[in-house]
Amino acid sequence: MSTPDAQENELTADEGAPGTPGTAPVTPAGDEKALPADIAELSYEAARDQLVEVVRRLESGQGGLEDSIALWERGEVLARRCQQWLDGARERLEDAVAARREEDGAER
Repeated sequence: MSTPDAQENELTADEGAPGTPGTAPVTPAGDEKALPADIAELSYEAARDQLVEVVRRLESGQGGLEDSIALWERGEVLARRCQQWLDGARERLEDAVAARREEDGAER
């Protein structure tokens, strides 16, 4: 059984592309740089929301230098996590387009 957060973040073909049931959910692309565990477990939406909060806090200018540096570093890692999710979605989309083209070519 998956958590409500996990269910919300899994886009299957049934939900997003009619006619291709049973396709696996979008997952983040691999990355050679390991992420901290707390960030590696985040969904795209959670990482994006945290990144927005980091930017808001940095733009407020209320923290000291050390706090700002720590926030900046966390923001960089959150941005990398978001990019992993987007890269995974792009790979899945490219695979689906290639499969469709092969299918269309076989029908001719």
